[in-house]
Amino acid sequence: MKLKSFVLISLLAICSLSAMGQAKKPTLMVVPSDAWCKEHGYEQTFDNQGTSEQIPDYKAAVSADKQLNAVISMINLLMADRGFPLKDLQQNVKSISNLSAENRLITSKRSGAAITESPLDRLRRTAKADIILEIDWTVNTTGPKNSVTYNLRALDAYSNKQVAGAEGTGKGSFSTELPVLLEEAVQDHMDSFIERLQAHFDDMLTNGREVVLDMRVFDTSNVDFEKEYGGYELSEIIDNWLADNCVNHRFSKSDATETMALYEQVRIPLYKANGMAQDTYGFARDLARFLGAAPYNIPVKTVNRGLGRCLLILGEK
Repeated sequence: MKLKSFVLISLLAICSLSAMGQAKKPTLMVVPSDAWCKEHGYEQTFDNQGTSEQIPDYKAAVSADKQLNAVISMINLLMADRGFPLKDLQQNVKSISNLSAENRLITSKRSGAAITESPLDRLRRTAKADIILEIDWTVNTTGPKNSVTYNLRALDAYSNKQVAGAEGTGKGSFSTELPVLLEEAVQDHMDSFIERLQAHFDDMLTNGREVVLDMRVFDTSNVDFEKEYGGYELSEIIDNWLADNCVNHRFSKSDATETMALYEQVRIPLYKANGMAQDTYGFARDLARFLGAAPYNIPVKTVNRGLGRCLLILGEK
């Protein structure tokens, strides 16, 4: 009996270790911080519906700055050694450049309403990374020794909320190689940084990814959120659909009138029933199909507004 018990316990332990080894990990992408890009002149002007905005020019940065590429490669290796998959910034920038036929202007077929997507939103959508790692650093020289002061932030790619961070200054070294200095500086904080990353991703697996759904109506439509179907207002019908389809029924309606509704902290599943990754646009399209079917028959235009936000306009396509 003792031998059988030992064998059973050993098998259970092996199964537990196997399950831990197969645990899903977040997909990451390393980018230079906005402050670093501005300091080094890697910026571009983006016309956001008539308003000029300065945003990082990652394409120029990875094309011209060898130090940046070396830093990104070093962090990629550190994360890969700990079992975390990474998307390479330079390769994703190239992929977007090759998609020259991609439409940057989306218009309503009837009213001509237009929505634009920024280059940063397009990069994040194409990369499909769960978490963005922003790195900033400064090289310090004291006599013959060099050190690096760094700031590493992990941002949820959908909500833009910081989920982990590490900062500090490495010990003085006679080395002049930036990747070596940076690796020496970050090593002491990497384990706790990784733990916070995994904890955030585990929370997403359990409670869903946090996104925003922005709902409007075209002014030419006879639909509004107070219109009744079978004794229920349209806003109630949408609330009930979200309660049925959000993870643990979690969402927050932060604002609503007869012509608009804003849903924040909408927790969508990371994966569809077939195992494919779920994103904000796919989730919003499911809602649009529900409203477009009988008995509602409401046409819905669905527009990406970044990785973690989607606009649904009721009444037209």
